[in-house]
Amino acid sequence: MTQTSLAIVLVEPEIPGNTGNIARTCAAIGASLHLVHPLGFSISERHVRRAGLDYWNLLDLIEHKSYEAFESECAGQQKYYLSTHGTTTYTETDLTDDGLMLIFGKETAGLGPQILSRHRDRVITIPMRPEARSLNLSNAVAIVAYECMRQRSFF
Repeated sequence: MTQTSLAIVLVEPEIPGNTGNIARTCAAIGASLHLVHPLGFSISERHVRRAGLDYWNLLDLIEHKSYEAFESECAGQQKYYLSTHGTTTYTETDLTDDGLMLIFGKETAGLGPQILSRHRDRVITIPMRPEARSLNLSNAVAIVAYECMRQRSFF
């Protein structure tokens, strides 16, 4: 089966190690990585590069100046928004669309209510115990990205 394209989008990520780990996951599965500014770090920081050290040459990295710029530049793409506020789980969602974008918010606040309310029918979640606040961002990306790959019969 031919792999269809997948993009992982990080809106205002704050922790360089998480972004580096996510970059490594993206490189391993052939997904592009979109970073939406402002970032909480410089992508040239050694912590980001160290996490994906020998994978940066395999990474398709796209940067957007703001969330509004991202929306404009990626209009028409199929998108799912990951949030603890979602009611549909990622496993109940068809993640096979070509050009699919999985959008994740920043570590301390997730995606803002203004984004979630505009895309309410496209918000999905990873189930967890009610007393757990959230998962680590790089773990959440890996969980959903690999479900996407599984649904697409991997490569």
